[in-house]
Amino acid sequence: MSDSKRITAGKEELLELEKGFWTGDAAYYAANADTECLVAFPQMAKAMDNADLAKTATKPNRWRDLKIDLKGIIEPGSDIIMLTYEAHATRENGEPYAALVSTGYVHRVNGWKMMFHSQTPLEAATGK
Repeated sequence: MSDSKRITAGKEELLELEKGFWTGDAAYYAANADTECLVAFPQMAKAMDNADLAKTATKPNRWRDLKIDLKGIIEPGSDIIMLTYEAHATRENGEPYAALVSTGYVHRVNGWKMMFHSQTPLEAATGK
């Protein structure tokens, strides 16, 4: 029996989903987040249902100049993928932002859905 860790979703597909969560609106979140999503930010850590998560994306174009540097991707099961990356972006107000980000996706009948998302600002990670 083979124990290979073949990724069933393309990296590009997953990175496009990620970019959408940075730049998309509430409708994007509602369409691409799972029924429930576990989130962890310095100011908030909890399980959120799809509707409440979508409400967090009320402003389109919240971020610009997004750059994602993929650090790792694993598929612990045939229907779950986890990825981690370093993100650099500019906030709507022009302020730069950098974070270490991890996201988990689960495959449903209608595609990959975000079920976990965590961001650690690099300033907090480096003690700046």
